[in-house]
Amino acid sequence: MRLLHTSDWHLGRAFHRVNMLGAQAAFVGHLVATVRERGVDAVVVSGDVYDRAVPPLAAVELFDDVLHRLAGLGVPTVMISGNHDSARRLGVGAGLIGRAGIHLRTEPSACGTPVVLRDAHGDVAFYGLPYLEPALVKDEFGVDKAGHEAVLAAAMDRVRADLATRAPGTRSVVLAHAFVTGGEASDSERDITVGGVASVPAGVFDGVDYAALGHLHGSQVITERVRYSGSPLPYSFSEARHRKSMWLVDLDATGGVSAERVDCPVPRPLARISGTLEELLADPDLARHEEAWVEATLTDPVRPTDPMARLTERFPHTLSLVFAPERAPDDPDVTYARRLAGRSDEQIAEDFVAHVRGTGPDAREQAVLRDAFDAVRADAAEREVAR
Repeated sequence: MRLLHTSDWHLGRAFHRVNMLGAQAAFVGHLVATVRERGVDAVVVSGDVYDRAVPPLAAVELFDDVLHRLAGLGVPTVMISGNHDSARRLGVGAGLIGRAGIHLRTEPSACGTPVVLRDAHGDVAFYGLPYLEPALVKDEFGVDKAGHEAVLAAAMDRVRADLATRAPGTRSVVLAHAFVTGGEASDSERDITVGGVASVPAGVFDGVDYAALGHLHGSQVITERVRYSGSPLPYSFSEARHRKSMWLVDLDATGGVSAERVDCPVPRPLARISGTLEELLADPDLARHEEAWVEATLTDPVRPTDPMARLTERFPHTLSLVFAPERAPDDPDVTYARRLAGRSDEQIAEDFVAHVRGTGPDAREQAVLRDAFDAVRADAAEREVAR
């Protein structure tokens, strides 16, 4: 069976101030063409279909269009909700839409109920694990403490239990939206940290033939059977080095996996350039970036006059301007930025406690801080679901 694995469309999202709907429509056309031309048997979409719980009308219309086009090809599609989606809204009409071969999986309680498709070698069971917000689903899965690993492990226990009841030789695919250990994040993914931990081990998915992951925006191979497709379009300059693509996955008769990357259309390349304003305006080596979307970091010791206007004369698609003046290593601004670099919210809060009273928080106080941050995130997730 040949699968096309994609995720993180984020329909309705802009790239800085650039409306990406046209680029998203081009991707949808490319996806449909790939399905038709490459003999795809099933499409899997691993969450974050939309960029927010209440997407703009144009994004909904584009989603409606791709569903009609896929259904028109007669190619089944299995799709889950991600942490950006409203599971309730995305799942409206799922039973009816399923009759057209578009299978929406947005309910955590249905993790162990697969969509079963057949090919010449028998059944393939597709299990949809929508984004599982630990604080909201821990009771559903009977876990004592809310955490990503605990709820995903419980969901996968249901998957393996169902798979054990099926005919020998039944192959299996899991769709999941999570941060798996070993994955590389970018700046455009929403933080899903709980209890100071964001990631789960890849071993959670042991026992299935292929895990089609969503959430991280870079295409990545965690193991041969556990992969991220990444987003089809860039949504931050941290993705400048990404090769945007989908996975074309072949499952053989015994569940063996072979995969090929299918490149997505590039609306415009990304470039991150750095130097003084005069260097950026004069450097001939930067000519290759003149038609790119540009993030320029200016290192001038004093902020120059009208830097954006001057930059756009050479780089008309400059979208982001960052000031990072070259300073002495002992400059207070430099040392403060270095202290914060790569640190989590909880670590920054612990540093603040240590700065105010001269000693850092003990284990009990660290737990209180973690619980406070988790409560804020859970409250935000509940409000997002209620919208």
